[in-house]
Amino acid sequence: MFDLKTLNRAVQQIAEEKNIEPARIIEAIEESIAAAYKREYEKKGEIIKAKFDLKSGAVKFWQIKTVVDGTMVDLRPPAVGEESPVKSATPLRMSLADDDNNLKRPTVTETVKEETDEEKLPRYNPDRHILLEEAVKIKPDVKLGEELTFPLETHNEFGRIAAQTAKQVILQKIREAERDSILKEFKDKDGEVVSGIVQRFDRGNVYVDLGRAVGVMFYNESLPGEVYHSGDRLRFYVLAVQEDARLPGIILSRSHPKFISRLFALEVPEIADGTVEIKAIAREPSSRTKLAVASSAEGIDPVGSCVGQRGTRVMAVSNELGQEKIDIVEWSEDPATFVANALSPAKVKLVEILPRREARAFVADDQLSLAIGKGGQNVRLAAKITGWKIDVRSQSKPEEVQEGGVATVPESEVSEKIGEEEAVKSKNPVEELKKEE
Repeated sequence: MFDLKTLNRAVQQIAEEKNIEPARIIEAIEESIAAAYKREYEKKGEIIKAKFDLKSGAVKFWQIKTVVDGTMVDLRPPAVGEESPVKSATPLRMSLADDDNNLKRPTVTETVKEETDEEKLPRYNPDRHILLEEAVKIKPDVKLGEELTFPLETHNEFGRIAAQTAKQVILQKIREAERDSILKEFKDKDGEVVSGIVQRFDRGNVYVDLGRAVGVMFYNESLPGEVYHSGDRLRFYVLAVQEDARLPGIILSRSHPKFISRLFALEVPEIADGTVEIKAIAREPSSRTKLAVASSAEGIDPVGSCVGQRGTRVMAVSNELGQEKIDIVEWSEDPATFVANALSPAKVKLVEILPRREARAFVADDQLSLAIGKGGQNVRLAAKITGWKIDVRSQSKPEEVQEGGVATVPESEVSEKIGEEEAVKSKNPVEELKKEE
């Protein structure tokens, strides 16, 4: 007999500490008591179940047997001194007479196959199985594969070894329940931003305390040049949740492009409610990021919404990323307009659309270095965000290719085409420039 008050109090305490449903804890206790009962009073091959009566505090025990017949189990008795039956197989050697009669010799593969086919059925075990003809006497409408329960004598006294077995079972079941609870919690946060405290470091990887679990940020997912210290509270992007590990593996990142979009969703209400949408992101972690945004509601400026009053919103995201520069540009369905916007903060005079997703942008001489960027970074990010190969040229020298002014995009990073290439008409840039002059 169990003290229900003490039991309920312990169950509630564990449930709150581990964030586990009380029913899972009761189930773990029942399995542990069943394991102890089996260890102390029954045979190892039997299937024992225990059930609490939450009203009286008593525990009842059952033995489970599965209804089988000769098609489901091997009914042959084992040979004397053998646990498994002796399998008849085609002999590997044949007589000379058989050989003279040109009979085909069986190969080793054929012999093993015949043995395997016979070994498919499990051995009949009276502790686990009950034959159909016997089961119908107990339950007339019983079916093959059905499980029958047989009440067992109740015992409340267990030896030291049985008690230790029960303890191990309940600890294992509670750990499994806690793992499932953590997995479920963070599976819902996959692709979201979480806050954690830097805990320790190991071979360049950063381990982060997330409360109920520990996440890991691998070296290639951290921000280049960012220094981490134990105790620092930072935000992280949940990149993946691994289920095959003994403990849930929560993979974190601070360099992933989607980390930027999730941070803006936290800072910009218009993005959170879907009024403003982030169409594309191109990022070089710790250095610079370009965002292409569009508004689905008339009268709302998508760029202004993301920048915020006096730049407060974009500054909040930039500060979280160690002062990483963020350019916010307006997305457009027109390729020429989008390419021109993507080269911001440079002012583009004209964009020529060429076949095979190539664009040629012309800027004033004083805007040339700004359009190309340091080390070609600006034009490189513009090419990534648009998915077009961009060639930046001077307005005064339209035929001259600028050093670092050409940026291509790997096929894996090319976004969906904006309109069909065949429908895009090319313009003569020299004539257009002459008209402006």
